[in-house]
Amino acid sequence: MAEKRMHAVQYNCYGGGPAGLTHVEVTAPAPKKDEVLIKVEAASLNPIDWKMQKGVLRPILPSKFPYIPVTDVAGEVVEVGFGVKKFKPGDKVVAYLSPFRGGGLAGFAVAKENLTVPRPPAVSAAEAAGLPVAGLTAHQALTQSAGVKLDGSGPRKNLLITAASGGVGHYAVQLAKLGNTHVTATCGARNLDFVKGLGADEVLDYKTPDGAALKSPSGQKYDAVIHCATGTPFSAFKPNLSPTGKVIDLTPSFGSFMTFALKKLTRSKKQLVPLFVAPKGENLDYLVQLVKEGKLKTVIDSKHPLSEAEEAWAKSIDGHATGKIIVEP
Repeated sequence: MAEKRMHAVQYNCYGGGPAGLTHVEVTAPAPKKDEVLIKVEAASLNPIDWKMQKGVLRPILPSKFPYIPVTDVAGEVVEVGFGVKKFKPGDKVVAYLSPFRGGGLAGFAVAKENLTVPRPPAVSAAEAAGLPVAGLTAHQALTQSAGVKLDGSGPRKNLLITAASGGVGHYAVQLAKLGNTHVTATCGARNLDFVKGLGADEVLDYKTPDGAALKSPSGQKYDAVIHCATGTPFSAFKPNLSPTGKVIDLTPSFGSFMTFALKKLTRSKKQLVPLFVAPKGENLDYLVQLVKEGKLKTVIDSKHPLSEAEEAWAKSIDGHATGKIIVEP
């Protein structure tokens, strides 16, 4: 096959924020065994993308420079590597790209077949691209860590979801309400109605005294907290947890690890649990089906052309996006 040229956005070293991104014309990658080459129609940003640029995972990620960031893409398969059975050129898909390789902010990207799933016509590229990291994080936190059954069976659980208007949070609220749950959510004042509209039973403005105290207006004690915000110590949650309540920390820091270790040592019933996502193709497929059936929606904060990726990057760093930030080549 003749090699394809493509526009890509990369960074060449740690740091630099939006100004550290550079636009280049490079040769498109070629799919190896069990990989597909996707013509990217939409990519979505996650906080981990700019945090990696900042150096929070150094020296592990990025594994080398220059690095084309972003892992969540939707588009069309244009070429398949040896051994690929599920896809053929022309198939519309959504995929999670390995963070070791990245590649989402580009015209073409290579994905593993097992982390690529079909995208039905009813689901747009942008809606699908929002799902991989944020949707899978919300899904894993609820189903594995919090033990919520999304078919509505099982005992009722009281949940608190923080930063509920953000990428992970807005999916977590919607998914939680498919289960047998009572959802208390926190967000900024301008998003109270938005989060209520996602299905939350009660919504707190995190800047009010009750919001800061994370207190349920109806006096619920939380069986689990899906903690999507940063900078809240475990002690702030403790008075509001049920006897076996746990805080599932989606942005684990060194401090939260120490708390986690300490709680384990002291065999405390109330615990802080760091979450690291283990992406699975079947779970991504499940989320895509929910979107198709109208049971889950990707709320799009903004769309940016690839030529203006810096604006999308800056918006993600700012931290006030409602839903997902999308980049389109």
